[in-house]
Amino acid sequence: MLKDDIEIQGVTPQRNFDIVKSPKKIIEKQKNRKKWLLVQPISNTSMMVDSGTVSMPLNLIMVATLVGTLFDVTFIDERLGDKVPEDFSGFDVIAITSRTLNASQAYRIGDSALRQGKTVILGGVHPTMLHDEAALHCTSVVYGEIESIWTELAADVLEGTMQPIYRAKELKPMGSMIHPDFSYALSSKNAKKYSSRIPVLATKGCPVGCNFCTTPTIYGKNYRYRELDLVLDEMRYHQQRVGKKRVHFSFMDDNISFRPQYFFTLLEEMAKLGVHWNANISMNFLDKPEVAELAGRSGCDLLSIGFESLNPETLKSVHKGSNRLGSYEKVVNNLHKNGIAIQGYFMFGFDNDTEESFQLTYDFIMKNRIEFPVFSLVTPFPGTPYFDEMKPRIRHFDWDKYDTYHYMFEPSKMTGEKLLENFVRLQQEVYKGRAIMQRMKGKPLNWVWLANYAMNRFTKTLKPEAFL
Repeated sequence: MLKDDIEIQGVTPQRNFDIVKSPKKIIEKQKNRKKWLLVQPISNTSMMVDSGTVSMPLNLIMVATLVGTLFDVTFIDERLGDKVPEDFSGFDVIAITSRTLNASQAYRIGDSALRQGKTVILGGVHPTMLHDEAALHCTSVVYGEIESIWTELAADVLEGTMQPIYRAKELKPMGSMIHPDFSYALSSKNAKKYSSRIPVLATKGCPVGCNFCTTPTIYGKNYRYRELDLVLDEMRYHQQRVGKKRVHFSFMDDNISFRPQYFFTLLEEMAKLGVHWNANISMNFLDKPEVAELAGRSGCDLLSIGFESLNPETLKSVHKGSNRLGSYEKVVNNLHKNGIAIQGYFMFGFDNDTEESFQLTYDFIMKNRIEFPVFSLVTPFPGTPYFDEMKPRIRHFDWDKYDTYHYMFEPSKMTGEKLLENFVRLQQEVYKGRAIMQRMKGKPLNWVWLANYAMNRFTKTLKPEAFL
């Protein structure tokens, strides 16, 4: 519903558009509501990405909700099998979100729409990090989040005066974030392919500044957060929508625990709701038993943790100051004591890596019974300090292979051939049947077991050349 008291800011009087107090008055400027096509492109990687069950694209759902207040919206998610039309004559604006992994596909769609004379908008991680490149395939690039430039963008769409790039001078507080309307995504005939875990967002931004991370550029280094009541109301809404109390949520936050008091208060309130949840989380506070206890009591069943490496020099080189090797096992024990499973991320291919790095990682995983280990190859993403540092050594710039599973550069202490041989061997050893039983014995029979056996089948087929 539109509200008269929502203020539309940033529209200049010169545009004959100084009726900025009400979205309804903006709508009145339209003889016919302009039609937007929003597209979530599929990636073309050979790995297990965008296949099987996929997560609901919260960011694009939020865009659809925002756009839908003023325009007509059609929502397409190619990962589900939805087809992008070849003929765009039924639409005025084609808006495409993109990360590096699917940038080539986003560009193909954008180029096709441009040839048909349509207004094309590209947004997301990759167009933000490489906006000059993205500008070759669209009318306008949205730099960072759309919420902070929406009023200006909407006015320009209506008047046909598009700018090459929309970049906010400052990011809006999250209190102005409107309630996401999930019906845009769930209306697809293929919506059953979405994960049953409902995405939710409580915070944005990260001041940590790991040199391989895109978050500070996209969402800023300042840590922003929604009022707790807004987050909890959204959870209650979904409980009512699906008709049950035991709803599973996935927090999309990059660093949900950065402000401890906010995080702890949120968990205390979630404990009263009876929901279950998972999240990405920094290791900063997890060596404190009371934090793990509160997380378990509030319904947490899995936390995704970037262990990254068992080499202290590697952690130092990527500015991963929140990771202290001496506390790794304590963190794991605290979580396991409270029934929380761990999705552990481990990266290989750093200059400090040797063949011993793989054995150390295997031993750590097996000893600590990490439920769902995820392995990746070091990937310098464009626009990050790490990319600039490594650019002279990067083997190729084929964005389809920027999935963290392809070989980007040769580390200084081993050959690329040895890197890939050990990378494949580690995955196959960790996901052997007996290794799964050793890690998962006594654990609740749930989707983590299924994920392990899916990885067992997948890793059996792996060969080093698949990662070239």
